Amino acid sequence: MPLSLDTIKRGKNTTKKRKRIGRGNASGTGTYSGKGLKGQNSRSGVSGLKRLGMKQVLLRTPKVRGFKSGREKAQIVNLVDINKNFKDGESVNPTSLFAKNLVDKKEKTIKILGTGKLTVKNLKFSNVKMSKSVKIQIDGGKK
Repeated sequence: MPLSLDTIKRGKNTTKKRKRIGRGNASGTGTYSGKGLKGQNSRSGVSGLKRLGMKQVLLRTPKVRGFKSGREKAQIVNLVDINKNFKDGESVNPTSLFAKNLVDKKEKTIKILGTGKLTVKNLKFSNVKMSKSVKIQIDGGKK
């Protein structure tokens, strides 16, 4: 007889009977159906959390700490960047800063900070916020 899938016979004792859980005292696992006594694992509907692992579920949830302001932060431009990109007598406003790629959006608030010294003269600033040190440098040391 040739060997093929329909002629192969299963060997003796190759299949194991599955455990019959929850079928009374005769099932061989006692009255608790193989789940032990009380506790989380003996209750119904536990399999999902047990499988995932409660620890991983808790670790994945982000911890909320501190305070996050909803206020929009100003875009920052330093005096060093203004010295490099502007010439004497030009106007510094959101449109010109956006055109020279110093800010991402011209609609947002822009603040000029005093990192460096202002070497360019006669600049006209409009619609931008400034730090105190920048105002002092623009006014020429006057308060």
